[in-house]
Amino acid sequence: MRAAIAGFLHESNTFSSEATTLRQFEEASLHRGQSLIPVWEEAHHELGGFIQGCRDHDFEIVPILAAWATPAGPVARNTYEEIVGDMLSGVARSGRIDGLLLALHGAMVAEGFPDADGETLGRLRAALGPELPIILSLDMHANISERMIENATATVVYRTYPHLDQRERGLECARILDRVLRCGGRPVQALRKPPMLIHIVRQYTGSGAMAELMEDVARVGEADGILSASFAPGYIYADVPEMGCSAVVVANGDCSLADRMADRLERFAWDRREPLNARLPDPATAVRIAAETPGLVSLMDCGDNIGGGGPGDSTHLFAEILRQELSPALVVLYDPTSAAQCRAKGVGAMVEPVVGGKTDDRHGQPIPIRGMVRLLAEGRFTEPEPRHGGLKFFDQGLTAVVDTEAGHTLVLNSLRVMPTSLQQLLSLGIDPGLYNVVVVKGATAPRAAYEPISARVIPVDTPGITQAGPESFVYHNRRKPLYPLERDS
Repeated sequence: MRAAIAGFLHESNTFSSEATTLRQFEEASLHRGQSLIPVWEEAHHELGGFIQGCRDHDFEIVPILAAWATPAGPVARNTYEEIVGDMLSGVARSGRIDGLLLALHGAMVAEGFPDADGETLGRLRAALGPELPIILSLDMHANISERMIENATATVVYRTYPHLDQRERGLECARILDRVLRCGGRPVQALRKPPMLIHIVRQYTGSGAMAELMEDVARVGEADGILSASFAPGYIYADVPEMGCSAVVVANGDCSLADRMADRLERFAWDRREPLNARLPDPATAVRIAAETPGLVSLMDCGDNIGGGGPGDSTHLFAEILRQELSPALVVLYDPTSAAQCRAKGVGAMVEPVVGGKTDDRHGQPIPIRGMVRLLAEGRFTEPEPRHGGLKFFDQGLTAVVDTEAGHTLVLNSLRVMPTSLQQLLSLGIDPGLYNVVVVKGATAPRAAYEPISARVIPVDTPGITQAGPESFVYHNRRKPLYPLERDS
């Protein structure tokens, strides 16, 4: 049996002013054919799970394409067409294939295609024919559409946030493909979309109502006749009709069973809609709490969540830290201009850059600092442990570490990187345990890395294009009603 492997993943924030182009994919990860194998085979990612699963089930691997870029604005039309065109060309050149293992994000928006992942699946289905099995993996933040479900044979969604089970889900996809090809499996799917949104910090699967929901997903997935069960909280930063939660159940040939189990998950989530929402402290309150807390406090800058498309250069929390004179603080900012200025001066030089706040006026103002350049680095690092996103290799570009006269440390990088790995700091010789507070450009995804070293983790309701609650945004394309924007009587 010959199994093709492909992936095209992007989480697209429609409130972002930064379009995602081919350059962003090339900077992050874009590999065609056999070159994708060494990049992904050991990664804690579904693509790594696909590769291992093919080997476990004695499938000949037919690698097509793997493209991933850091979340940002919608994908430019020409970039989308080029990558999908390369994927289709790769399939056409591959000869006979018996199935496709496909990794999509589920919240990609491209210029002209609000449901870009549905468009990709539609084109692949047209090319491959109605019978060839396409086993699809999706991120938990997928805004799942009927078109995705119609064109996939079976759909599998991550079950953890932070996403630590991606490789496991890739293995699950391979098992389903083996069951279809060798054991007569006949997947049928049911999709339900409860009229609700889940607050980003309540999507954490380690405790609370979300943990209860994912436990029920596991129970459904283990029921007789069920091949897979999933629940996606969705992605509130894409203003599209499919925005919001989704339950997907894959049964073996029994449509009625799939429907009943999907109904069950929908009711389970709806009954917990209130505890699945939250209110967070503002920057002033969060910094005050941090000042009163012994040990390291990680402040999650929810409004500048790089994993949700944030620019990475918000200064709202840093400005509040300076105002309240909380020291020492460790802050990472995406600021290629300031990093270049530091390189021009050199290690040991005194510098006076104006840092952050350069992307737009929603993420604070640039802040002048004065300090010494401690280190300059190329910014590449490796994460050996399972972390959110499943990546193994990272590149934050030219990076400068500056120790300020006020006692703070600024890490100024040139490529936006999700702060899901402590190696981002450790590779620079920085011990975060030496600080009272660290500003982390995320909401929930960084918890796997930062929670073990923190006395307390505080998600903060900072302004920005990834502000934590949906109440902060004006939507034009979403369906109605959606709790909590429209509350039930």
